[in-house]
Amino acid sequence: MRAKRLRRPEEAPAADSALSNLLRAASDATIMAARQGQAEIDRLSDANRIYRAAFEALPLGVCVFDGDARLAFCNRRFAELYRLDPERLQPGAAWRDIVDLRLAAGTLPLEVDDYLFHRAPMRVGEQAREWRDKLSDGRAIAVRRQGLPGGGWVSTHEDVTELRNQRAGFDERLSLQTLIDCLHDNLWVKDVESRFVVCNQVTATRMGQSKPEDLIGRTDLELLPADIAQKFFDDEQKIIRTGRPMIDLEEYVYDGAGGKTWILTTKVPVRNARGDVFGVAGVSRDITDRRLANALRDGEAQILEMIAMGAPLESILDALARLVESQLSGILCSVLMLSEDGRRLVHGAAPSLAPEYVKAIDGTEIGPAVGSCGTAAYRRQPVIVTDILADPLWRDYRDLAKPYGYRSCWSTPILASGGEPLAVFAMYSRSVRAPNSVETRLLAMALHIAGIAIARRRAEERIQFMASHDALTSLPNRARLGERLAETLREAAARGAWAAVAYVDLDNFKFVNDTLGHTAGDALLKTMADRMVAAVGPGDVVARLAGDEFVVLLVDPPKDTPTIEAALQRVRAAVVAPIEIEGRSFRITGSFGVAIYPRDGATPEALLASADAAMYCAKESGGDGLLFYVPEINARLRERLTILEELRNADPNRDFVLHYQPQVDSKTGEAFAVEALIRWRHARYGLAAPDRFIPIAEESGLIVPIGEWALREACRQNKAWQRAGLPPITVSVNVSARQFREDRIVRAVAQVLAESGLDPRCLELELTESLVMQDVDRAIETMKALRALGVRLSIDDFGTGYSSLTALKRFPVERLKIDRSFIQDLPDDEDDRAVVAAVISLGQKLNLRVIAEGVETEAQVAFLRENHCDELQGFHISRPVDAEAIPALLRAQAKPAAPPARPRPARPRAGRRAPARITRS
Repeated sequence: MRAKRLRRPEEAPAADSALSNLLRAASDATIMAARQGQAEIDRLSDANRIYRAAFEALPLGVCVFDGDARLAFCNRRFAELYRLDPERLQPGAAWRDIVDLRLAAGTLPLEVDDYLFHRAPMRVGEQAREWRDKLSDGRAIAVRRQGLPGGGWVSTHEDVTELRNQRAGFDERLSLQTLIDCLHDNLWVKDVESRFVVCNQVTATRMGQSKPEDLIGRTDLELLPADIAQKFFDDEQKIIRTGRPMIDLEEYVYDGAGGKTWILTTKVPVRNARGDVFGVAGVSRDITDRRLANALRDGEAQILEMIAMGAPLESILDALARLVESQLSGILCSVLMLSEDGRRLVHGAAPSLAPEYVKAIDGTEIGPAVGSCGTAAYRRQPVIVTDILADPLWRDYRDLAKPYGYRSCWSTPILASGGEPLAVFAMYSRSVRAPNSVETRLLAMALHIAGIAIARRRAEERIQFMASHDALTSLPNRARLGERLAETLREAAARGAWAAVAYVDLDNFKFVNDTLGHTAGDALLKTMADRMVAAVGPGDVVARLAGDEFVVLLVDPPKDTPTIEAALQRVRAAVVAPIEIEGRSFRITGSFGVAIYPRDGATPEALLASADAAMYCAKESGGDGLLFYVPEINARLRERLTILEELRNADPNRDFVLHYQPQVDSKTGEAFAVEALIRWRHARYGLAAPDRFIPIAEESGLIVPIGEWALREACRQNKAWQRAGLPPITVSVNVSARQFREDRIVRAVAQVLAESGLDPRCLELELTESLVMQDVDRAIETMKALRALGVRLSIDDFGTGYSSLTALKRFPVERLKIDRSFIQDLPDDEDDRAVVAAVISLGQKLNLRVIAEGVETEAQVAFLRENHCDELQGFHISRPVDAEAIPALLRAQAKPAAPPARPRPARPRAGRRAPARITRS
């Protein structure tokens, strides 16, 4: 038996030490592995919370089912969409149970059996599916299912009720990163130091990076301009500190190319299981197009308002050019107007072009190779030049554009309804290219608005011109002559100079007019007008008063009667030169009566009266002569003095009487009003018409008591008719200029209404167009005071003055009366037709009723009805009658035969139609 070897005492400590070291190493390794495992668990747990936070920030409902059709995950948005309790949506819940929950919540779109059949769980290998569910509350939910490898599926649910565009579908294997990369909105998560932890592809692209990984760990301070980055950082740090979200904030960023982009951002804090904030999740949407669309809409509305309010055309075009430029990047806009002769381009607007360049092209004559704008105006079609330096159209002009870097220019003419060019709208770019679709669309919008503005300006200018000029000859009319003469006399008085007025009447015009007709007569008048204009000096004036009556005004002539006579003899020689009309030769003569300021009259009225008296004497002497005014030949002046004296001694209650003329609705023929006309019971003249004495009364101031009597008598008579059983009817009283300027006009009207007991609505005060334009602001103040009494107001003799459309819109009136001078030659006279149609259209657009006076023929009635004139008055309807005849006349016209119905667009009425008035014409 072998003896057991005994361990030596010195060997035992060594063996124990090796074993102890081995155990300690194993223990350390275990502890280290445990720590690393816990760190990995913590990392994965944080990553899981981050991704869950990302999913919770999504605007989509998301749920994931495993191969057994049991819920693996869903976000809170899914529960919100279908009105489910999130606590009931725990992992492991069966798909069939969730269907029952939706049925109970009323968010199942189909019957249960149909839903189980058509929306059955996905099988392995089944293709992705999309559909749209219509819920009972009207919402539309877009659903997409995508199978998962090994079974199960993930589905997204989006409320698309208000969306215009469908989301792009998932077309690649679904993962957390793939899911957020499919979103069209920016989505990201940052840590407490505002470093990117998670982001989608849209965010990376917007920040100028190729893929999301390139953003991870970086901050905005490394990627964006300092001011914008600092603002984002401050906002996120505030959310981290306070735990309060930031909802729907509009802010801007710069894309990778440096372009400015507006976004709508929501940022919310990300919390861990303990509720501590450990990051920020954000979702943002590009709203640049929406902001631009809103700005475009607001800009269009503002410009259209400027057009409606009569803003200067230059301001409108400048605002339009700026609006287009604000919508585009790198585009400079220009508007060039055609000159009056249509041959040159003149500056309209160019807010961003170099002033030196604008000045250089101002006044350029249009032609077949005159850059883009001049060629577009010449061709009357768009001209797109993609390279200014190479295009032959710019051969003579490229050196003007080159210093400013203008490389392409796209020009489109703005054409009138007749096809003639009015202006050219151009876009300049500093790059060689053609316009894109957005630029083309904005150009079309700009052309439309610019066309409206320019056409309105042309229409206003035309109406203003027609109001102050003769429609046939384009010479100044009576109103414009009065202004020009008054201005000339003021300047002559200041300098101690002379002025000469010649009243001209064509002696044998009536023979030509009656022999060859109105067309030949119009041609003759035009020729005479052109000849007289050519025969006077550049500063002198030739005006047409009416018919074949003209006035020649010599401004600042030499203080020498023979020299003045020689100048007017040249005009007379031009008149008497032979003229050929329709193959026949005529020699027209003229009677000239001349008056010299200040010798023959100190005022325009007195000077014209002296010239008129001299002309009358020249005509009575056989015509074809020129006669200077001398007091001895002016019997008419003595007659005027006699009439003035008789007016001073007249008793209104005994010597004046009112007659009344009905006014009718043009469509029904119903007499709805009367106009009162003043007459003078004169010992020598019999029943004198107002044109014999009213002008004298106006000049002398006697019109004030006469006008007040007419107002009082009209109101008294109207009330008497009502007391006799007639239906209420409105009487219209013409207010003279001197009456209107009286401070007591408002008190006088109020007193008459109180005395007569007449309802103010049964009284209309009629104001002449030239009267209210003398002092617009004061006129409006007085008119408003009269309207406050309840009476109606209208504009008389419209078309003979020169109302500003801007002022006309401010007048508190209800009716426009077209002057009889425009009616008498209807429907034969083309110019009168144009004027009347324009006035009727203007009245309709201003919600004013329009009445035509002096209607005497059925042809005139037909024309006025065809152009939708509201009301008619004249001998064709009824002659003026005395007050006793009105009741029978109105009863006789109570139910007239209705005229043929004509279609007419409905329009608002400015109150009840305004019945009649008292006038002195």
